[in-house]
Amino acid sequence: MNPLVSAALAARENAFAPFSKFKVGAAIEDAEGRIHSGCNVENATYGLTVCAERVAVYKAISEGVRRFRRIAIAADADALTPPCGACRQILWEFCGDIEIILANLQGKTETYSLKELFPKPFDVSYL
Repeated sequence: MNPLVSAALAARENAFAPFSKFKVGAAIEDAEGRIHSGCNVENATYGLTVCAERVAVYKAISEGVRRFRRIAIAADADALTPPCGACRQILWEFCGDIEIILANLQGKTETYSLKELFPKPFDVSYL
């Protein structure tokens, strides 16, 4: 199995999802090949919930990383789960057009470029 997908699956196990029961894990690979993982962390108000993708990106950023290659996102769903709109925006701003690997617990995977999932992103060029 792809090591990035394995890391996303392992991160999923740490998810805090007592309300939705929808555990998600993410693992992002930086330009030097290091893997940074994250899981979703829910809050009773839902609006303060943080997705796995953003946790992984923020964790890497907090450790000084500024360049990324790809991210894997793992959830327990038959239909592979792409990043939400907020995560797509964060991924675009911090990572650019990286590779996105979607995975589930049954071993199914699909790979996209972020540009395929987010064809008209808002970024600093509009400011």
